[in-house]
Amino acid sequence: MSVALDILRTYRAPRDVVRRRSAPPASEPRALAILMAGCLLMFVSRWPDLSRMAWEDPSVPLDARLGGALLGWMIIAPLGFYLLALLGRFASRAARVRAGGYEARVALFWALLASGPLWLLNGLMLGFAGPGPAATLTGSLAALAFLVFWGAGLLSWGRNDGQEA
Repeated sequence: MSVALDILRTYRAPRDVVRRRSAPPASEPRALAILMAGCLLMFVSRWPDLSRMAWEDPSVPLDARLGGALLGWMIIAPLGFYLLALLGRFASRAARVRAGGYEARVALFWALLASGPLWLLNGLMLGFAGPGPAATLTGSLAALAFLVFWGAGLLSWGRNDGQEA
């Protein structure tokens, strides 16, 4: 199934999509591609807001702002997401969930990519309307979707004690 259709399907059945996306054979390049696509969406979602900030305060040009966001989202953030995936793996192990390291990484990376459309909407709200209730609402929805998708992805393998999550 295509990535776009899987993103739409994640909003209905996140466990099924993550389970299928992390099905054997495990492919670390595939997991990295999911992460980099998610980071690219996050970088693009910052463009309207960065443009607005550059227009309001021209002392820092748009090029510099975009360069900083590019460095942050495409170089530094992936390292942080790998660390966050490790912490998620430890949390799932403490909760006695059967997800392994690869599955925990795919669950996190897919949650980032699948919540990307909401982050793009939040970026548009920040760019056009500026900070305010609308941007807060869309940002909260995007963060909630990310956390729900990540949690559902981690729980999609069931529990070690014989119970199905």
